[in-house]
Amino acid sequence: MNSLTKKRNRFIILSLLVPVVLLVAFVVFPAVDLFRMSFTNWDGYSANSNFIGIDNYISMFKNKDLWLSLRNNGIYFAVHLLMIPVEMAIAVILTSKLRAAKAYKTIVFLPYIINGVAIAYAFSYFFSPVNGAFDSILEALHLGGLSRNWLSDPKIVNFVLAFVSLWKFSGYHIVLFIAALQSVPKDIVEAANVDGANAFQIFRYIQVPSISLVLDFILFDNIRGALQVFDIPFVMTQGGPGYASSTFTLYTIKTAFTFNNFGLASTMAVAIMILIVIIYVVQNRVLHIGKPKPQKVLKIRRKGGK
Repeated sequence: MNSLTKKRNRFIILSLLVPVVLLVAFVVFPAVDLFRMSFTNWDGYSANSNFIGIDNYISMFKNKDLWLSLRNNGIYFAVHLLMIPVEMAIAVILTSKLRAAKAYKTIVFLPYIINGVAIAYAFSYFFSPVNGAFDSILEALHLGGLSRNWLSDPKIVNFVLAFVSLWKFSGYHIVLFIAALQSVPKDIVEAANVDGANAFQIFRYIQVPSISLVLDFILFDNIRGALQVFDIPFVMTQGGPGYASSTFTLYTIKTAFTFNNFGLASTMAVAIMILIVIIYVVQNRVLHIGKPKPQKVLKIRRKGGK
């Protein structure tokens, strides 16, 4: 048994060695070096850099354009967050006995597998003020008065870009919800139906608690994606007009590669990592306060059951 235990432990260590080495080399070490760089004024090409303390952090907090970019990220976050219940509802419908459900699943997932840059270019032409398809559709519906400069009006440009992001990523979330819902034991659902539970009670007391881990992942993915969005605004508006549609990541990259201030860009990268963690923890605490506790749904009655 001692020999077998030693072989098992050796196998476990060898199996974990490569992943741990890769994790340290490509995640831990770059993160530590990024944090170190955030206290310097490195310009990206000089051999040496000077330690300047927290000057980069002070400069970051005083940067009004950066705060504007962060507010734009908030629009992506809010739009996607409001869409999550709709995505969950669509997943419930697609897991029910619906004709051509497999075809619908494929259709909703297709935008996610398309290259983000290609999607951004396609929607740039779609919302173009010159022969744009969207304005043509409005004209055909006799709604031409609603036409706007969709990608150059500071009041609406972020909502247009958020819609494009929503179109691309909603299918991914729906497929995750479908996979989670399909893992819910059917005998529990059938027993609840026999006992008199309606569709809403089954959804609230059986399906939602059963898919809570997937829901938490999607909420985290929403935070990460909203704060790190880059390709859609970069291709469609380049952050313009001015900084009206710039995002935190887009501004960080411009700071590094346009203004050659890698020290300040590193500070922004550290800030965005911390912000993702803080928002996730707060969101998790808030949402779990009102989360229904798992209970026996068989006791829920059509009359009087709450």
